[in-house]
Amino acid sequence: MRLVQITIPTGKRETVTRALDDEEVDYIVTDETSGREYAAVAYVPLPTNAVEPVLDTLRAAGIDESTYTVVLDAETVVSDDFEALKERYAEEENGDRIAREELVAAAEDLVLSTPIYLMMTVVSAVIATAGLLLDSPAVIVGSMVIAPLIGPAMAASVGTVVVDDDLFATGVKLQVVGVLVSVASAAVFAWIVKTVHLIPPFTDVTTIPQVRSRLYPDFLSLVVALGAGIAGSLSLTAGVSSALVGVMIAVALIPPAATVGIGIAWMKPVVSLGSGVLVLVNLLSINLAALVVLRYSGYRPTNWFQLEEARGATLRRVGILAVAIVALSLFLGGVTYDSFQGATTEERIQEATNAALNESEVSAEVLSMEVNRSGGPLFRHPVGITATVGVEGPDYPPLAERIDRHVERAIGREVETQVRYVVTDSA
Repeated sequence: MRLVQITIPTGKRETVTRALDDEEVDYIVTDETSGREYAAVAYVPLPTNAVEPVLDTLRAAGIDESTYTVVLDAETVVSDDFEALKERYAEEENGDRIAREELVAAAEDLVLSTPIYLMMTVVSAVIATAGLLLDSPAVIVGSMVIAPLIGPAMAASVGTVVVDDDLFATGVKLQVVGVLVSVASAAVFAWIVKTVHLIPPFTDVTTIPQVRSRLYPDFLSLVVALGAGIAGSLSLTAGVSSALVGVMIAVALIPPAATVGIGIAWMKPVVSLGSGVLVLVNLLSINLAALVVLRYSGYRPTNWFQLEEARGATLRRVGILAVAIVALSLFLGGVTYDSFQGATTEERIQEATNAALNESEVSAEVLSMEVNRSGGPLFRHPVGITATVGVEGPDYPPLAERIDRHVERAIGREVETQVRYVVTDSA
């Protein structure tokens, strides 16, 4: 529920009351005694989704933006007439949809001042980098809680649908700056960590699970980003807290950006390439999803002559985002296909290894299997396998050559095979 306070200019009192009567809403009008150009103040309790149509009616009656209009949260309204009003508007779609003016105000509130935004971004990126190098999911999640990235993303989308060029430009600028600052902060911090040997200098960062998981993004990453954009815009249009949704958006951006910085510090292009594509795809997907949801929710500019401009700007920006995402998705598609091929190949290796053990004359079983694949973000192939085999006695049977023959025949490629033996005892 909302309480709308409208200052009525001198000579407009009858116009305003007639417009409110036409909307069949309850209101109270009090005289304005400050001696300025306003004659009265109208107090109008309204359901949330009734604010925009009522304000549009008043605007059509001649109450323009020069009039002070304040929209407040109303905790409780006790009135039989108000209950009937709620039921009337409850029959319409988007019952929880806030007014256009509230949407713009909410988007502006999410955008922090530039110094605070930059500082929070730097701190978030540094913490995320530490979490990645420590392989600590808890630390990474903590970094995402403080990331301020939801504001610029929502501001750019809201600015597009309501033709607020300043809000759109602010959102785009802060998103670009935020990503660049995140990468730079992560690179500098990771370089310091490497230089002062806070982690062993010979550490291969690609073996750290939290880093490795962001090197080869697939189409599932796209789903995460689109979901974050949809959730962010829905939380904004419903007027609810965006804090948790902000964490979801940060999930899609901060850890991959920190991974890019780690790749720069360790001078590993393969690390920066895969995670860099992930950052770009996620950033574009969040904006695309938010823009489509806001447009579908029915938000339009205030003035009718801006409707065509808003439609054109939305379609144009949706087209640009979609084309860019499709182009980058070629990389995601390659990684997805490569992952499918890798899983199929590893399954064949596992089956061939089991077949080799079944043909042997000793009692042995595969305890674990490690497949080493060639470097590169795409089209990697197995170059070696390491099988850990459990045997019951200290006499290790010669299984490496047997397994090697079966595996190479199964995958049609030469590999280097190593077998590690573990003595097992069962009772």
